[in-house]
Amino acid sequence: MLQNDLEGKRVIIALGGNALGDTPSEQLKLLAHASKNLAHMVKEGINVVVTHGNGPQVGIINKAFELAAADKSSNMPHMPLSDCNAMSQSYIGSQLTCQLMSQFREQDIMRNVANVPTHVIVDPNDPAFQDFEKPIGDFMTKEQAQAYAKETGYEVHEDSGRGWRRVVPSPTPQSIVEIDTIHDLMEDGCVVIAAGGGGIPVFEKDGEYSAVDAIVDKDLTSAILAWQVRADILVILTAVEKVYLDFNKPTQRALDTMTVRDARTYLAQGQFAPGSMMPKVEACVKFVEAHPGGKAIITSLDHAAEGLRGETGTTIVANAD
Repeated sequence: MLQNDLEGKRVIIALGGNALGDTPSEQLKLLAHASKNLAHMVKEGINVVVTHGNGPQVGIINKAFELAAADKSSNMPHMPLSDCNAMSQSYIGSQLTCQLMSQFREQDIMRNVANVPTHVIVDPNDPAFQDFEKPIGDFMTKEQAQAYAKETGYEVHEDSGRGWRRVVPSPTPQSIVEIDTIHDLMEDGCVVIAAGGGGIPVFEKDGEYSAVDAIVDKDLTSAILAWQVRADILVILTAVEKVYLDFNKPTQRALDTMTVRDARTYLAQGQFAPGSMMPKVEACVKFVEAHPGGKAIITSLDHAAEGLRGETGTTIVANAD
């Protein structure tokens, strides 16, 4: 059971894309598990908004279209990354919607689920368009990655010691286009799924929007969403129970709490890996700085309830002074 003082709180839950498996069937099983945890939170009276990653999924979709288009007899058109992004956002959201509704029925929860395909505005002058760093798609060996890069012209990087992947631009999100819709659905009592994969990045000029081939970090978008709907807590779920200093070293140690000042110090020291823990900590810092009355928690899905109770996870709070 969650603490009674969490009832009525607005909580943004950010699910990691890498925690959703590599195939639709595997993803469905993992989402069924995630939905049980999320439904328990809703039953306790928490107003939940769910965001999710899509790094592996959007890359798989994009690669499938590339392979099909390479077969000239298929007449398959080239599919822009922005459209693949939209597809991944929709199919992950669809599966999650069905699993949540099933759990709500099973647990006798009278709530509706709304899946909102979401766009985010980015700056065309963002330096990310010159320095690609967001990994997408499946993992490869160094040799496979080099051959893939030579064949496609794409950039590839090593991803946090886990293998090699394609990398694409990852501009900083500026604002969420559908924020009023998300807010209104929350006010109507819906459990909202939004900002999947960080949202579909768009340029905005004179009220006109144009899609961009890039992937926005879902944790940074989740932080903006959390701030704009005045959430009480931002929860970023990842593969580990807590944030660690000296990760995977003999001196590794877990952090129960970080102030914003602590977090910035650790970031400057390079304690957190780019593309892995670093953007999660940065997102938490941005949310807490923008909304000092709120707090952020980083933990694993299986420990989300304990994290909300303050029993585990790493909590990021405003500076004491």
